[in-house]
Amino acid sequence: MSLKYYQEEIETASREQITAWQNELIVRQVKHAYDSVPYYRDLLDRHGLKPEDIRSIADIGKLPFISKEDLRTTYPDGFLAVPLEDVIRVHATNGTTGKRVIVYYTKQDIDNWEDCMARNWVAAGIGRSDVVQNCFPYGLHSAGLGLHGACEKVGATVLPMSAGNTALQLELMVDMKTTTTVSTASYAAHLAEMIEERGLKGKLALKVMACGGEPLTDAMRKEIERRAGVMVCDNYGITEMSGPGVSFECVEQDGMHVQEDHYYAEIIDPQTGEVLPDGAKGELVLTALTQEAFPLIRFRTRDICVLTHEKCKCGRTFVRMSKPMGRTDDMLSVKGDNVFPTQIETVLIESGLTSNFEIVLDRVKGLDRMTIRAEMLPDAYTEDPEALAAVESRVRSALKQRIGVTAIIELLAPKTLKRSPGKAVHVIDNRGSGVADA
Repeated sequence: MSLKYYQEEIETASREQITAWQNELIVRQVKHAYDSVPYYRDLLDRHGLKPEDIRSIADIGKLPFISKEDLRTTYPDGFLAVPLEDVIRVHATNGTTGKRVIVYYTKQDIDNWEDCMARNWVAAGIGRSDVVQNCFPYGLHSAGLGLHGACEKVGATVLPMSAGNTALQLELMVDMKTTTTVSTASYAAHLAEMIEERGLKGKLALKVMACGGEPLTDAMRKEIERRAGVMVCDNYGITEMSGPGVSFECVEQDGMHVQEDHYYAEIIDPQTGEVLPDGAKGELVLTALTQEAFPLIRFRTRDICVLTHEKCKCGRTFVRMSKPMGRTDDMLSVKGDNVFPTQIETVLIESGLTSNFEIVLDRVKGLDRMTIRAEMLPDAYTEDPEALAAVESRVRSALKQRIGVTAIIELLAPKTLKRSPGKAVHVIDNRGSGVADA
């Protein structure tokens, strides 16, 4: 069963109609945020702005940006714009760079969010006859429950598997005749590897592996498709904008359609804040046009991408964004986990090593591999294999327990790594270069 549109009259609306919707929504949203969020009201007042200064979406450039720092400053509920009794759910970011961001949802917010993800599913051909295996974690992370509700909206059968337990995932994939999986790209690659190794390719009912939550490169997509023999589709979302489903791929796989009746997208120069034209690479800025509980306006995502308003061959008229090409900060995404070098540095030092280290990221058979090369303290350095193995084991366990990452540990003699008079370069990312991608 292949459904082309979930809400055809919206997804194929004219540019004039989309702009008319956005004109109405931005005026309402700015007033809502100004009236209901003291922090936002003070921010606009400092910029000499009132809600009546925003008369259409063309005026959005007058408004200041919102960053994650604003959300941390007002933790936990400084941007909550409705009474708590109107909130039916919360989700949160993982808090890897500090305080996590708590995001609030009204019933209408959940309904809108599920509509967005339902469009995603229908664009991939998923409907009532499908069995969807949801491999995202259920909990504070927004993906699990958000994707689940959207599956129910299109009438699909959902297996709420959550993450991990690959043996059971494969067992039920066979027994329940799963047609679709949804997971991070790296876990999809792992599932595809297991499908190939166990000779299940072509023997399953599986037709689509949907990905989100981390970058899906073209090379990884091809590797998954080759190993599993299925179509692989992608979606983009961030917790601050409800979660997955801000934009989605159709079967053309030529950029991701931004849900323009719910989100307004801009590309800016990350240094100057200048709005850039179609086709220019810059930082993605998103405005939540319909979020009631958490009305973020001009939120800087830190993701680097490109926008185009050219009509897609699928008939959808929403603006399309490219896959994120990186971030303006130094966050690393490894096997679906967000990791920062400073976190790794803390674990190394607390494990008795020095702050002289480097993180080498490779992609081997479509899967991320992290190697941490760290110098030992002079008085602790040894060449005894058993002693080195014990230290490596201790550091690996600490990394897994503290920040949830798995890495190869290479212990180095003091003064092994090159020193720099400026800022130390801790990360060597080979994943896009083809190095070790075998």
